[in-house]
Amino acid sequence: MEHFRLLAHPWWVNLLLLVPFVAYFLFRREKPQLTSRKLLTSAMFALSFGLVEGAAAIYLGAAVGLLPGYAGTLSDVARLSADLDRQAQQLGNLPPSLLTVEVFREAATMLMLLSVDILAEQKRGERFAVFLWIFALWDIGYYVALWATVRWPYSPTSPDVLFFIPVPWTSQVWFPILISTLTVAVVLLTRHRGRIT
Repeated sequence: MEHFRLLAHPWWVNLLLLVPFVAYFLFRREKPQLTSRKLLTSAMFALSFGLVEGAAAIYLGAAVGLLPGYAGTLSDVARLSADLDRQAQQLGNLPPSLLTVEVFREAATMLMLLSVDILAEQKRGERFAVFLWIFALWDIGYYVALWATVRWPYSPTSPDVLFFIPVPWTSQVWFPILISTLTVAVVLLTRHRGRIT
C-alpha cells in the first residue's frame, strides 16, 4: 500500500467518517423499527441502483475518452481500461456540457434515494436509518458493478471522484467503502429486532 492516502479532498469530505458514529449514537437511544422485509426490499433497490450508477460511470468514462466505448465486449473494455487509476482524477476536468449533465444526474440520484426513504417510513428516525441503509448499499453496489464489468477499482487505494456537487470530491476507494460498510453495520446492529405491529 505504497500509495495510501489518508485524507479525502476537499477537507470537509473527511467529516463523512462521522456519519456512522453519529448514526450509532442516535439509533442507540431510539432504535429504528425496521423489518427484515423492509431492509431486504430497500437493499434490492439500492444494489440495483448501484449497478445503474456503475453503468452511467462507464458510459461517462467512454464519453470523455477514459474507456474505449467502441470495444466489442466487456472483457475488451476491462483490458483496455488498464490506466483508469491514473485517469480517474481527470474526471474533475469534464467539458462544461458533460459536467452540467453530471451535476444534474447526481442531484437526481440524491432525490431518488430520498424519495424511496420517504416512501418507506413515516417516522423521522426510521426514515434517516433507511436513507443511510439505501445510500450505503447503493455506494457499495456501485463499486461492485464497476469491478464486475471493467475490473476497476484495482485496489482500495485506487483514486476516485466521489461527487461533483458543489466541487469535485476525491478520495481513494477505501474511504467511501469504509463509511458505507460501517453505516450498514450500524443500521443492522441498532435496529429494533422485536415484532413490529
